[in-house]
Parts: sequence; C-alpha cells; structure tokens
Amino acid sequence: MELWDGYHKDGTLAGTDLIRGEGIPQGLYHLVCEVLVRHADGSYLLMRRAETKPNYGGYWEATAGGSALKGEDKLACVKRELFEETGISANDFTELARFVFDDSQCIFHTFLCVTDCEKVSVRLQDGEADAYKWVTEKDFIAFVNSGKMIERQKKRYSKYFMEKGYIL
Repeated sequence: MELWDGYHKDGTLAGTDLIRGEGIPQGLYHLVCEVLVRHADGSYLLMRRAETKPNYGGYWEATAGGSALKGEDKLACVKRELFEETGISANDFTELARFVFDDSQCIFHTFLCVTDCEKVSVRLQDGEADAYKWVTEKDFIAFVNSGKMIERQKKRYSKYFMEKGYIL
C-alpha cells in the first residue's frame, strides 16, 4: 500500500493520508513531481514508456517522475523518482513550473536537472521504461515540435520550451 500526503489546492498539507488507487476526497490533491534531464553537453534524455503502462505505453517521453510518498517534499520526491527511473543521482534541480490539475486532483511540480553523468550509466526501472536515448538539442527541438511528445507533458514544460526557443 502506497501512502501519499493529502494537500489543499494551494499546496499546503491537509493533514490527511491518501492511498494510491483509492479515490481522492473532493477538495484534496496529491503531489506529483517530474524532471526533464539535460546533460552538461546539451543533449536531453528520452525514455520509451513500457508497453504495459496504462497511459501512453510505447511513447517516448522527456521526463521521469511520479507521486510523492507520505512525508516527502517536492525535492525529495523528484530526487527519488529520478534515481528510481534512471539510476541518475542528482542534487541540483531547478523548478520550472507548478500546475494544479483539478480533473486528476494533483499538483504537478516540474523540474530541470542538468547532469554530467556517464550516459551509458542510465538504469531503467522495470515496468516504467524499456529503452532510452540521449538526443542532441536539435533532435530534442524536433521531438518537441513533432506531435510525438505527450501533449500534457509538452504543456507542463511549455514556458521552458518557449524561453529556450524550442517551440517553433
């Protein structure tokens, strides 16, 4: 059983536990964090979602992430999710945006991590992703504009993409 902290829409703790897979009471939210991984050489990490994933199985995505566990703040969550899903250990994250999704009752925090890890050291989490690749900045821009990027992911990172000139 995976426990989450319940949050109010403004991001303050509600003092209520939530259980993954059970309905979230009206007016409460859970915390979700995701991270875009950029290498110090300017390339970006893409991972192919496992075919068995219920949403977007087989799609390439540009982020690692997931729900915060009970007691985790957003930084602890994004660090853990990055390590679990890629094997990359990092401490330097830049928060890019915060979104509240009423339909799924979650508060998303999006981050950027710039790493100088060995590119071949990526270790994928079983059931999450089945392949990865590092793509040049030029190829990443093409991916962002191709229609192949998961649209909700693109929207969550749109401010960053616009600032970098990636959205054509």
